[in-house]
Order: sequence, then C-alpha cells, then structure tokens
Amino acid sequence: MAAYSRLQILLPVLAAAAAIFIAACAEDNGAPGPAGEVSAERFEQINLEWRRRRAARLTEPYGWLSLVELAVLEPGSAVTIGSAPGNNVVVDRGPPRWGTLHVEHGGDHVDFENAAGDAVVFDGRKAASGRMTAGDAEAPTRIESEGIRMHLVDPGGRLALRVRDPQAPTRSGFVGLDYYDLKPQWRIEAEYIEHPQGRTLQVANVMGQLIEEPNPGRARFTHDGKSIELEAVQEDDRLFFIFADRTSGRETYGLGRFLYADLPDDGRVTLDFNQAYNPPCAFNAYTTCPLPPQANRIDAWIRAGERKYAGQPGIESPRTPPRP
Repeated sequence: MAAYSRLQILLPVLAAAAAIFIAACAEDNGAPGPAGEVSAERFEQINLEWRRRRAARLTEPYGWLSLVELAVLEPGSAVTIGSAPGNNVVVDRGPPRWGTLHVEHGGDHVDFENAAGDAVVFDGRKAASGRMTAGDAEAPTRIESEGIRMHLVDPGGRLALRVRDPQAPTRSGFVGLDYYDLKPQWRIEAEYIEHPQGRTLQVANVMGQLIEEPNPGRARFTHDGKSIELEAVQEDDRLFFIFADRTSGRETYGLGRFLYADLPDDGRVTLDFNQAYNPPCAFNAYTTCPLPPQANRIDAWIRAGERKYAGQPGIESPRTPPRP
C-alpha cells in the first residue's frame, strides 16, 4: 500500500504534464524535435518535454505498467476466463467465469462467449458476445469487468490475449525513471544510407520469435574516432532503432533500448540518444519486446538517455511463448 500511495502522489503531476503534451504524442518516444542544430536552451526544452511525455505515457491507467497476463491462444482451443482458480486465464476481479474464448482453427480470430451477463462488457456493450480481432492497436476489440481489460494481439502472427489492470503491482509500485544528465554531444546528425526498396531486417523478440521488419536504411556516425552504424526499422512515418551498447546490463537495461528519429532529410538523420529509452519489458514480464539485431550491438558507451529501472524488474532474458 505504501508503494501505491507514492504513485497516487506522482499521478496528478504526470496527468498535468500529459494534458499539455500527450495530445501530440502517439508513441513513448513523443513528438519529433527539429532536425539539425538547436540552441542549448531549445535542446534542454525539447528533452525535458520528451521526458514528461514519456512518464505520462508509461503511467497511463492502461499503459505498459498495467499488463498482468499474456496468454498465447492455440488454434482450435477453448479458453475460459474468470476470477475462479479453475479457469485457463485467472484474473483478480470480476465474476468467477467471465466467459470462454473459442479460437478459430486457422488462428485468425476469436469468438467470445459471455457467461456472466451484464457483469462483463464486450466492446462497450453489456451482456454481449462477439468476435474479437487483433486489428487496431489503438482501439482493439476488448472485454472488460471491474476495470480489468483484455484484448487480442498477434506478435509474430500468433494470437495472444493481453490483460491489463490499473491496479497491477508494476503500476502501483512504479518508482519513476532515471536518466543520464542531458548531453548535447549525444544529439548526432548522422549520415543516412538507403537500402534497396523492400529490404527487411530479421528481429527476434523476447518470446523467441523471429520477425522480418521493413529495413529502409541505416544511420552512420563517428564517435571517439570509431565509425558506428545502426540499422533502422520503418514504423509509419518514423525510423525506429533497437540497439544495445557497452552500458547494457551495467548502467542501462540489459536487453537494449529504443530510439526513434524523424525520416531522413537530404541524406541526414538526427539521432538524439538523450531520448533513448527502456522497452516495456524492462518494467513488465508480459510483453513482446523486440531485441537488438546483431548489427545494432554497439561497441561504445552511450551514456545518454534512460538508465536501468530501479524498481521491480521486467524480463531479464528472452523467453518462450506462454501457454493459456
């Protein structure tokens, strides 16, 4: 309860920051900053605003800290959900039996059979059953009871049930984020080298899956006389870098960090490592985080951005998919 009280004190501050900044933020990485050179004052402003958005996003009631379960759904299976111990997926609240998920044999969709009447809401409707899909990540089909929400995801093409609870210990016991001091020298204007159209990069995740991601190019820069290259993944209209460096497992999260950047301009891309941040798996074990590809394991100490989380750890090493 003491940890939960600390979070209650933190949340009003974070909510105020969110009201100002989160409207422009679709990812943990926040809104893009201007490319190229910026003044010292603007550099500090950009990064402090980014940190406030980052904290607000992470601590949302149904953000990454609220995850309490990830159950992979086998094609053709029937998976029961409820607060009673005999269910395949057991939750802390709600009726003893919420209902049953019937997984289609092809593994493309799931039909939810409601067994609890009005006590369970399906996609905003009481006493309803229906088909669940893993389509829209921002507004997925979901079932809910007493604040606990469930929806489908499809990491690596496999359907899984993701369960979120605002009262999760990972959220109530959140201790805040630690950062290196802001360092202008780690805001780098790198050369951008395009790859042939259609090229992909094989990226493993913590579930042991290998996924081919769109790989439009790589960034190259020099640090301490050494040439460093990072392969980029395309995510909508941004570049996404998954990397590890000499600080990983020592001063920063062991399985690497994330960094977003704007699309290149005239063969250049701005990499601000002050905005490098920990993946969700640093805080929570019920995630599907990608891991740094071999090409993005850097022989350098990047002492910028987010440091190792001081609270309850998430995933410390890759794992195999869970079963319902």
